[in-house]
Amino acid sequence: MTIREIVANTLPATIIASVAFLASSNAVAADLSPTEQAIVARVDGHTRAALDLLQRTVNINSGSMNFAGVREVGRVFRSEFDTLGFETRWADGATFGRAGHLVAEFGHQGIHLLLIGHLDTVFEPDSPFQRYEPISSSKARGPGITDMKGGNVIIVEALRALKATGSLENMQITVILIGDEESSGKPLKAARAELIKAATAANVALGFEDGDGDPHTAVIARRGYSGWRLEVTGRAAHSSQIFSPDIGHGAIFEAARVLTSFRETLEGEPYLTFNPGVVLGGTRVDFDEGRSRGSAFGKANVIAESTVVTGDLRTLSIEQRESAITRMQAIVARQLPGTRSQLTFTDGYPPLAPTDPNKALLALYDRVSRDLGFGPVTAVDPAAAGAADISFTAGLVDMALDGLGLMGSGGHTVDETADLETLPSQTKRAALLMHRLSVNF
Repeated sequence: MTIREIVANTLPATIIASVAFLASSNAVAADLSPTEQAIVARVDGHTRAALDLLQRTVNINSGSMNFAGVREVGRVFRSEFDTLGFETRWADGATFGRAGHLVAEFGHQGIHLLLIGHLDTVFEPDSPFQRYEPISSSKARGPGITDMKGGNVIIVEALRALKATGSLENMQITVILIGDEESSGKPLKAARAELIKAATAANVALGFEDGDGDPHTAVIARRGYSGWRLEVTGRAAHSSQIFSPDIGHGAIFEAARVLTSFRETLEGEPYLTFNPGVVLGGTRVDFDEGRSRGSAFGKANVIAESTVVTGDLRTLSIEQRESAITRMQAIVARQLPGTRSQLTFTDGYPPLAPTDPNKALLALYDRVSRDLGFGPVTAVDPAAAGAADISFTAGLVDMALDGLGLMGSGGHTVDETADLETLPSQTKRAALLMHRLSVNF
């Protein structure tokens, strides 16, 4: 049964049967085909060069707002793809206020795989964390070493092994290395236009984030997030008049009512979270949303006239998001006397739901891992999986899997550390997964 036939099935029982067939049909445990053995040997033979590429790119600062640094890391990886025979281009980010993205494309036949990474890190040029630092023979620290320059190296090395063994000729590959994953440009629609375009044409999306840092897990679902803003106005007056029929309750009490009702109504729903991150209230409020800071003026004996609250909403599916928004808007509509409230939402990252095809792809990856002798791979709990660029492929590709990158710990901190032993193992897993997907297409 082919990948196309698997994803065409909609009955859960049929999906499960298809997954079982596909996950067991390509290899008996530890019994790799001659081509797969050649792929593994090619990865092993290039480990030193892969580590060198990792160190070289980690040592280039590419904080999201360091446009020159992001472009420089892009140039390094572009050279690697050019050597592999890919057609490469730089998608400029001027329209969304960022450096841009690297796009590399190969092939015109076979399964179309979209491979997703990102060039930027959270460490800007003023960070004290700037260089690759070996800790032991199997550990190294460095800015973005796992999030996600290691994942980018795995993409390159997996494709190099596939190219060397002739397997790449049976695939169409699009690689997008995003330049603003850690601090997305605006409008977000423009910032992710290249990714969405590529997903529309692809069959399968593979993300090379580091997931939860455990090589025995991968990501089939990610919660999406939306931003929200609550704006409340009340009637300014002497505090002695609060709660009177002609003055009402004031803006701060109304905002408190809304937030409390959000918690009482939505708290505890699986995979749904909502968080007020900033609250400003008083007679006058000035809030710069772009910089997430502001000021408020008021006095204890004056009823608050204005309150602004901003926060986020995270959900596992579009349906859950829409349900939460409906309930939140209903809460806002029940306004206290003398107040007026408005709740607005801004789109962020969409959710990646745990679909049956995504589970089928995980089953194939698990089989690959077992056949390589690396043990089973299970799904990361979506509650532990933050938003990532692969979510923009939801509903566009047949199946998606993330968390295939370099493993480690301490992401987004000055203790970001890679388990270097997972560089070749993760590369082998990714290469064999792509190979088997092409064979079964």
